Amino acid sequence: MNRWRGNPWAVLVTLSLGFFLTLLDLTAVNVAIPSMIESMGASLDEVLWVINVYILVLAALLIAFGRLGDVFGPRAMFVAGTAVFTAASVLCALSQDPAQLIAARAVQGLGAAALAPQTMTIIIGTFPPERRGTALGVWGAVAGVATIAGPTLGGLLVSSAGWRWIFVVNVPIGLLVFVLAVLLVPDLRHGARRRVDVLGVVFAAAGLASLTFALTEGQRYEWNATIWCLLGAGVLLLAVFLVQQGKRQRNDPLLPFALFRERGYAVMSFVSATVQVGMIGLFLPVMIYLQSVLRFSAVEAGLVMAPAMVVSAVVSPFAGRLADRLGGKYLLMASLALFAGGMAWLAVVAEVERAWWEFQPALLVVGVGIGGVFGPMVTVAMYRVEPAMAGAASGVLNTIRQIGTVIGSAAVGAVLQNQLATSLREEAAARAGELPETVRDRFVSGFESVARSGTAIDAGQSGAAIPLPPGTPAEVVHDVQQAAASVFGHGVVDAMGPTLALPIAVIAVGAVSCLLVRRREGDRAQEPAGTARG
Repeated sequence: MNRWRGNPWAVLVTLSLGFFLTLLDLTAVNVAIPSMIESMGASLDEVLWVINVYILVLAALLIAFGRLGDVFGPRAMFVAGTAVFTAASVLCALSQDPAQLIAARAVQGLGAAALAPQTMTIIIGTFPPERRGTALGVWGAVAGVATIAGPTLGGLLVSSAGWRWIFVVNVPIGLLVFVLAVLLVPDLRHGARRRVDVLGVVFAAAGLASLTFALTEGQRYEWNATIWCLLGAGVLLLAVFLVQQGKRQRNDPLLPFALFRERGYAVMSFVSATVQVGMIGLFLPVMIYLQSVLRFSAVEAGLVMAPAMVVSAVVSPFAGRLADRLGGKYLLMASLALFAGGMAWLAVVAEVERAWWEFQPALLVVGVGIGGVFGPMVTVAMYRVEPAMAGAASGVLNTIRQIGTVIGSAAVGAVLQNQLATSLREEAAARAGELPETVRDRFVSGFESVARSGTAIDAGQSGAAIPLPPGTPAEVVHDVQQAAASVFGHGVVDAMGPTLALPIAVIAVGAVSCLLVRRREGDRAQEPAGTARG
């Protein structure tokens, strides 16, 4: 096994498996919500916390653990993070009530935050400059594969074995990653002794946690005073963090401001957030449409998206290789344009009745676009970063991506709900005239609860709760149900266009911002980011 130690491709496989686990659990749990509610007697609010606490801890601690990787070594942090994540997966699978599961998921997020930023750091330190873009392209492809594998694998496991197996499946993979990391991943150190900025960790974690919580939970709590106070507190704490970091720039800061003096890194940080808004903007409305309107199961909906993600995974390493040779600027702009164009095509294709194959041309364009984004984006971002700053740079870049995910989820969800409320109200009013006069008012008023029920991902979703008076004839009940299903289907389709317009516009802004990157930013050689020790 010693001859494989430090082998760049063996290291890449190990890191990609670990990174895959952290991303898989961002999406796989979503399809298990109904099963968790039923088996544990949990409320919807409690189960949503099972999802959100993982994102909350991950986003809050990525910067801190990225810097801790610089202090203690990225391999040590990757191994420790893998161990914590795997142990927490066992606790998740054994949880007997919602409180235990939420606590275990928080620990799982802690492990993910520890291992995720180290993957990019170790790749940069292991691969020579001329092959680094290809490696980062493979690493980026993992994000696309995990995005689609989560709902698909989650749906298969929930339907065949139960929701606990979503976490059980992590254990053998986590153990394999742990063993491979100990045996194969080199110990990359930079010689200089560094100290941990404890106060910076506290300010950054508290600020990001407040901001993430407010954005994630704002819609559910109707943006009340508490949510706005948390938003304000998050912004204030992050401002204090920046001031504190400004005073420590010569004394091992958690956030080196020099990172953002490099134009490529600064622009790519922004682009990474726009890409995540685009990913959320694609999957949230489209998965609802496939399951609620076309009546696909979670597994079937995932399989509809699968070809696009396979294409993305195939394209990504080649895009990274092209970024090595030509620079990533224009390749990234073209890929973002394809991503946005494919989404616009998808919005045009969506109708109340469609076969799965009718979406494939648009989705394949999306897949090519996504595949061409991650490798060049990370190559351009990291190629001027000094070796000693690699962990901090990776942590900040990943944190900005997660914040983009949270902001995108909140913004796209708000637009979708707003558009649904409008479109369903109009559709209900239009269809009410076809029903008996005694049920028309009930039919229209039933859709007023759309803000709560209209975005539920459920194959039986009608978008309304319509209480009919006792003794209503069966044929009238049938007509009302048929009309409600029609209203909901057309309402979702009508809402998709304006909803997808938001992420399309954000991606377009990201593409234009790439013009700020110096030409051929990714094509120069860079010194190896670290020296390997046994």
